[in-house]
Amino acid sequence: MTGPTIFDSRDIRYKDPYGAVASGTKVTLTLRPPRAEGYSWARLSARFEFWADETAEIPMPWSGLDGDRDVFTCVLDTVDYVGLVWYTFTLERLDGKKGEQLGPFQLTVYDGGEAVPAWFGEGMTYQIFPDRFRRLRVPDPKGMVGGRWVHAAWQDEPEYRPDHSGEIRNRDFFGGSLQGVEEKLDYLHSLGVRTLYFCPIFEAAENHRYGTADYRAIDPMLGTEEDFSRLCREAHRRDMRVMLDGVFNHTGFVSRYFNGDGFYPELGAHQSQDSPYYSWYNFYQWPDQYESWWGIYSLPSMNEHDPAYREFIFGGEDSVVRRWLRAGADGWRLDVADELPDDFVAGIHAAARAEKPDAVVIGEVWEDGSTKVAYGVRRKHILGRHCDGLMNYPFRGAALDYLRGGDAADFMETMETLRENYPPFAYYSAMNSLGTHDTPRILTLLGVGSECRERSREWRASFRMEADQRRRGKELLKLGAALLFAFPGSPTVYYGDEAGMEGFEDPFNRRTFPWGREDYELLGWFTRLGHLRQESPALRRGDIRYRAAQGPLLAFTRSAEGETILAAFNTGGESAELRLEDAERIELLLGSARFQISAQGHVLTLPPRTGSLLKLSVGSDGPQEPD
Repeated sequence: MTGPTIFDSRDIRYKDPYGAVASGTKVTLTLRPPRAEGYSWARLSARFEFWADETAEIPMPWSGLDGDRDVFTCVLDTVDYVGLVWYTFTLERLDGKKGEQLGPFQLTVYDGGEAVPAWFGEGMTYQIFPDRFRRLRVPDPKGMVGGRWVHAAWQDEPEYRPDHSGEIRNRDFFGGSLQGVEEKLDYLHSLGVRTLYFCPIFEAAENHRYGTADYRAIDPMLGTEEDFSRLCREAHRRDMRVMLDGVFNHTGFVSRYFNGDGFYPELGAHQSQDSPYYSWYNFYQWPDQYESWWGIYSLPSMNEHDPAYREFIFGGEDSVVRRWLRAGADGWRLDVADELPDDFVAGIHAAARAEKPDAVVIGEVWEDGSTKVAYGVRRKHILGRHCDGLMNYPFRGAALDYLRGGDAADFMETMETLRENYPPFAYYSAMNSLGTHDTPRILTLLGVGSECRERSREWRASFRMEADQRRRGKELLKLGAALLFAFPGSPTVYYGDEAGMEGFEDPFNRRTFPWGREDYELLGWFTRLGHLRQESPALRRGDIRYRAAQGPLLAFTRSAEGETILAAFNTGGESAELRLEDAERIELLLGSARFQISAQGHVLTLPPRTGSLLKLSVGSDGPQEPD
């Protein structure tokens, strides 16, 4: 924020309306320089990036005084435009000399012509790695694609050593199934889960199933299409929805389409240039030199511009996107969304809405999605009719920094930047998480303090936290989980984090769920958070107002429908105090905060490394002390 006494893009006295705006909105921009500076003239320069960098020069006439400040105002019209606008201000003095120059500032202009379903951002999401969540029997992998094998013991360590050729092939399975998930739907419902997000469930050679072998078949180790549809019906009966992982940037080398090992009877692109799938891939020199995801030969990349591939994924009524929504799914999460062309993502979005009007599309993007550039192109992820929300890795990064001793002001600044840059539908539909299948387990990170990459994989495989590390990790995880559930967007829990699972990077973060060995203290905490989120309109869809953000102390309120929830956190080693001058009544909902009345209002005391949620209200009965 440059020159906040002259212009503040987050204050509606200077920029109205706040934040991103729908196309066609007239934005009022106001400068308030000190009169003593002697400015007589101001100008706005607005660069419309998606209009070939067309620039509009708009004079800002003097419009009066505001106390001891001059006021210069203009209106920026965004009619017929969707994209980013970068704007700067120039001020000149009475003598004609150029004075202050402010900017550039970002304005996100989005397509506001479509209503985005709100259900995803309001409820708790639970991410399931299907092979490792719940098995009912030890399956026989004979005849399945990939030459896979199955661990007899559920508690075995996942295979992390390379084979004789030096590859880590991910062909070891544990046998988790869709029926196993169905058996645990009541458990998930009791946590407060409202969306089940599945890592890929389609037929694939690897246990992670990100190298799809057949988009039209459930992996036989997981079950059948009827198993999937029944799971969706049972989830819907419990007021839960189902989101699938769409991996459309690449397939498996071992797949029906590439058929690199000849497993499938029809000719794949690797076998014949006459294959109907040949144009789906980008060959440098057929058959062994081809574009692949991050150079991994077992994941050949797709030609997303190929008309036949587009028709297969989203073009027709029986396309992959529409077929599985019709089978019971409620939305798609797009793997590596920033590696898919914008019009490909738009096609998926249109197909999903055509099949199911309240279906949602969430994209995997690791940065600020409003400014993301991939392959030299500014992406349209959240400009409307593309992604309805994104995985919020910026939240995870800022939260981890704060939890591990960073300044709460940095967390607030990162999150307020997103709030300013994102359209409201994308901000409130963000998939917020502390951990995923692509990151180390959050309990281990918080307890140990680092990923320990300097250690060997053998060391990381056998590592388990000592008692003091686990105690610290649990304290910070409870604090972090409270932050996650209190923040706008969908709180997303990676399977087993609520049960206290440990582990560093893949595959140590993909161990089997510890049924019967859960950490019940953490489980109780996550369950309470899930129910608070479900019961509170303020936590589900309320606005956000920061009350404190300095050093270890972070506090904000969420308000909606006459309810205000205060979320307060202290990551430090000493107690911290927060003064609340506007609260006449306080009710502790979760945590160990204490409060008392002073002449200046309520004083809230937060013990070290704790987070608390409290309801603030106005009344005459005074504060309610916690039990």
